[in-house]
Amino acid sequence: MEQKKELNFINLFNAKGEKHGYWKDYYDNGNLFFKGNYVDGKRHGYREEYWSNGKLDYKVNYVDGKRHGYWVSYYENGNLCAKGNYVDDKEHGYWEIYYDDGNLMYKGFYDMGKKVDYNPHEPMAIELTLDEIASKFGINVNQLKIKK
Repeated sequence: MEQKKELNFINLFNAKGEKHGYWKDYYDNGNLFFKGNYVDGKRHGYREEYWSNGKLDYKVNYVDGKRHGYWVSYYENGNLCAKGNYVDDKEHGYWEIYYDDGNLMYKGFYDMGKKVDYNPHEPMAIELTLDEIASKFGINVNQLKIKK
């Protein structure tokens, strides 16, 4: 009976010596450290990293070496740490961040890495005088018709 040779297509390099394809790495204790894809040395596609105790640290997608898409991370004790979205390696949209005991620390919005104190998907209350409105839109205040 002929034995088949099993091919191993993980942890490969391209011709330039850069990580390329599906990779896995392990801690000295044998637990998985990470699994994910590389293209020409850059993280690309889905990736998971783990704590040395075997619990999930985080999972996220990468595009050309930058985090892009849904991110979720956990503390070493297994409790949720943070969840939200990345765009071009910057926090963007709704995020929730937790203390290691599981209590909510923050929930709110980010705009390309900057925390904002409003929900960009809800109308904002803006207080402007009639003169400011007229100036902004280039109209004469006397021509405004105000409905009650």
